[in-house]
Amino acid sequence: MFSRTENFKQYTKYYPIVSTLIAINLILYVLTLLPGIGTLVLNYGVHANFLIENGEFWRVFSSMFLHANFMHVFFNMFSLYLFGPELEKIAGKARFITIYLFSGIVGNMATYLLNDSSYVSLGASGAIFGIFGAFGALVYYTRRTMPMLRKLILPIIVISVVMTFLQSNVNIYAHLGGLVAGFLLGLVYLHPKRILSWRKQKMAGK
Repeated sequence: MFSRTENFKQYTKYYPIVSTLIAINLILYVLTLLPGIGTLVLNYGVHANFLIENGEFWRVFSSMFLHANFMHVFFNMFSLYLFGPELEKIAGKARFITIYLFSGIVGNMATYLLNDSSYVSLGASGAIFGIFGAFGALVYYTRRTMPMLRKLILPIIVISVVMTFLQSNVNIYAHLGGLVAGFLLGLVYLHPKRILSWRKQKMAGK
């Protein structure tokens, strides 16, 4: 399910939303490395509670696409590369991007509401955890029909949550907020009757 065997051309063709998100994050990371430009991008894009308090609300969105260093962007984009395609395929392009962005924004809103005004953060992890949450909803719906799915996905979610509390410099509220948001939206989008209806509509449109 999470084994990627496609070549680059196939991957970008089959999973255009995931591919675009990865490209945007990588391009912006490269920009942050450039003298002058990088400082400008970070200064205007990071999540800073005290600046959001002053009305710079776009930071709740923009910070989802910025990363602190190579390992930060590598692990987040590797997770998106690995886990995103299956959800894009199951939920569809529009619903996938909604889950991703909504989860990231909710995670950042939780960061804003539950941390003090000096808190600063950046990264796509809230949106990534939203993907995990959506898979959690899928596990809930298929708990009787696809028990193997539960055995595959639940350990990933549990380990990710545990590591959230064990690692330093981690935005806990972004992770948990994104996870919950993804789960709730997954309950709406991934209901078996909805998926069946979408597939029938696709077949009818061919």
